[in-house]
Amino acid sequence: MPAIAQSPVAVAGQSRREFLTIAARVAALWGLSPGLVPKLEAAVQALSTGRVPLLWLEGSNCSGCSVSLLNSYPVLPVSLLTKHLSLQFHQTLSTIQGQPAVDLVNQTIAAGNYILMVEGAVPVGMPEACRFGGEYFPDHLLRAAQAASHVVAVGSCAAFGGIAAAPNNPIGAVDAVSFLQGKGVNKPFIRVPGCPPHPDWMIGTLVHVIQLGIPALDSLLRPTKFFGKELHDICPLKDLEEVKTFGTPGCLKALGCKGESTYADCAARGWNGVAMSCVQSLSPCIGCTSPNFAQSTFNKWPAS
Repeated sequence: MPAIAQSPVAVAGQSRREFLTIAARVAALWGLSPGLVPKLEAAVQALSTGRVPLLWLEGSNCSGCSVSLLNSYPVLPVSLLTKHLSLQFHQTLSTIQGQPAVDLVNQTIAAGNYILMVEGAVPVGMPEACRFGGEYFPDHLLRAAQAASHVVAVGSCAAFGGIAAAPNNPIGAVDAVSFLQGKGVNKPFIRVPGCPPHPDWMIGTLVHVIQLGIPALDSLLRPTKFFGKELHDICPLKDLEEVKTFGTPGCLKALGCKGESTYADCAARGWNGVAMSCVQSLSPCIGCTSPNFAQSTFNKWPAS
């Protein structure tokens, strides 16, 4: 794995064409006017040069959201990480380790005014389950959030608890937003759920925040552009006859598909270069962007 930029220094070899390509794609993601591409290009450059630093922390998780970030398209993974995102630190992807890593994170927190990306739930019932530099993750997250300009909860575990908080939840895991709000942290919060979230949702949200401000959010703090429609409404299988056998083309409702209660555009957006999605592969939607994902009951959060 190539080293991620560990200080806000521009990487040689970046071209304006590359920035414009990314900016144009982000504009398309949000349905924005082509006239805004130059402004979005400036945001991509800000991410790349470190003028808007990012700090990515991980709690109780599987790192699947980080893997999804690597699959950003059309930007190649290596190009994205080494040329277009100045991540101050990322626990999975950074090559820096040990005390230098701890020092770097502490320096970033001391400087403040960064976008904090949180991946994974917070193990409040067993804080020793996650540590960084000897500091329990709940304390580490709280300290980092207090100095951040924005907090983006990436993935279902950070956004709503997800699999990490599934019953019987022996570590007492909770989502990052509820944890921080409960500690009195008053920051702009955004939830980008999914198990994992689509890379478009992550990169698109970041660029929008930097250049255009907080996007329109629903009552659960999810960007409505990505999470404003029922998946069933855009499912390519919705008008087909219901099927009861896996692997058979048709509506998957009888097989447990949660598309009618899940809000996300992944069925139309596609993964791996827009080539495929869960329902396109004839797999029922499991509702991974929903607040009740991985819960055995449905009374913890509103249905939407």
